[in-house]
Amino acid sequence: MSGPSLPPGATPDSPVFVISVAAELSGMHAQTLRSYDRLGLVSPGRSAGGGRRYSARDIALLREVQRLSQEEGVNLAGVKRIIELEQLVDELRSRLEEMAAELATAHAAAEHAAAAVHASYRRDLVPVDRRQSLVVWRPKPRRS
Repeated sequence: MSGPSLPPGATPDSPVFVISVAAELSGMHAQTLRSYDRLGLVSPGRSAGGGRRYSARDIALLREVQRLSQEEGVNLAGVKRIIELEQLVDELRSRLEEMAAELATAHAAAEHAAAAVHASYRRDLVPVDRRQSLVVWRPKPRRS
C-alpha cells in the first residue's frame, strides 16, 4: 500500500494519525472525515480519551471514497455499498486461500496414508483390476 510513512513497529492497521493529520494526508477537511465516520464509510480507531485515530489503511480508504465520489460520480450510499462489497470479497478470498491450504494438507495426508498402505503390501500379493472377471479353475478329482 502506497501511503504515509508509519512510525517504527506500526502496521497499516495501526491507528496512529490524529484527525488533523489524517485530513491533511487524505486531502480532505476534518469535518468531512467526521461525517464519513458518522455515515460508517470509514471507522477510525479511538484513543483512550475518545479521539479518532486513523490508520494508513483508513487514509487509503478515505482517498478511495474521495475518488469514487468525485471522479466516478458515485453517491455516498453507493460508495458505502462498494466498500462493503470489496471488504466481503477480501474476506471470501482470504477464506478461500485458507480452505485451499487445508485441502492441500488433506491431499498430502491422504497420499502419505496410501503410500504407507502400499508399502505394507506383501510382495506376493498382486492387486486385481475389479473391472475384469477372475476365474479360478479347480480340476475335478481323478477317480482311481
